[in-house]
Amino acid sequence: MTRPNTQPSNKFIGAHVSAAGGVDQAPLRAHDIGANAFALFTKNQRQWVAKPLEEKTIRAFKENCKKLGFSSEQILPHDSYLINLGAPEEEKLEKSRAAFIDEMKRCDQLGLTLLNFHPGSHLKKISQQECLARIAESINIAHQSVPNVIAVIENTAGQGTNLGWRFEHLAEIIEQVEDKFRVGVCIDTCHTFAAGYDLSSFDACDATFAEFDRIVGMQYLRAMHINDSKIALGGKVDRHHSLGQGEIGWDCFEYIAKDARFDSIPLILETIDPDIWPEEIEKLRQFSHQLIA
Repeated sequence: MTRPNTQPSNKFIGAHVSAAGGVDQAPLRAHDIGANAFALFTKNQRQWVAKPLEEKTIRAFKENCKKLGFSSEQILPHDSYLINLGAPEEEKLEKSRAAFIDEMKRCDQLGLTLLNFHPGSHLKKISQQECLARIAESINIAHQSVPNVIAVIENTAGQGTNLGWRFEHLAEIIEQVEDKFRVGVCIDTCHTFAAGYDLSSFDACDATFAEFDRIVGMQYLRAMHINDSKIALGGKVDRHHSLGQGEIGWDCFEYIAKDARFDSIPLILETIDPDIWPEEIEKLRQFSHQLIA
């Protein structure tokens, strides 16, 4: 078992914080929990349309990020849950694409370069391949409309008709994206485990990330969601848990914290108890200053 990339590391560790009261509040909340990375919604994630960002809010967001040391590579915006870039119905597809472009524009306004999103669902109305092709086409359209922002595809747990739970799905989308420099992947540990990829030991993590590298390529890993799972391996249900309290266990999170392949990308907690986010962040940070035995 070889791990060549296990030197003390440069980890961006944080959580998905609230943007209530304005996106400019998110960096302050991240700083308060000891984070040096954070995720946020730039608009209400359960509504299609939001009022445009005000110039004073954009300015305050950028000023707070600069003051607190958050660069764009440490920040992972997430799009609306309503968007389905692989939607089988043309009306829903066009609505989703317009909303996704709006999300990208908001990121660009804020000086952010990543946009995390769930790939899409076929709803048993079109084939898997057609759905994946629609997702890739949606990304291409968004890239043509908005400069700078990278589309970061989040892997899913395999619930319902959601695609993106197999590494092959992610690879098939990326293959059809024209600008490979502006597409990436966010690996969610809970989703990965629920989809059937074992992460419950160092050896299991070695095997799973080797498979990801073989099928997708580690060069496309732009962010991670760091979550334990309430669901057993391969359960195909998305239920997050606090670190070390679920079916995955601490080995996975120690592995990620200590391995330099996961340096310099946002490692974002979406665990279920925000009150212990500072402790979870600190534990990961302590791991990151050690070598794997």
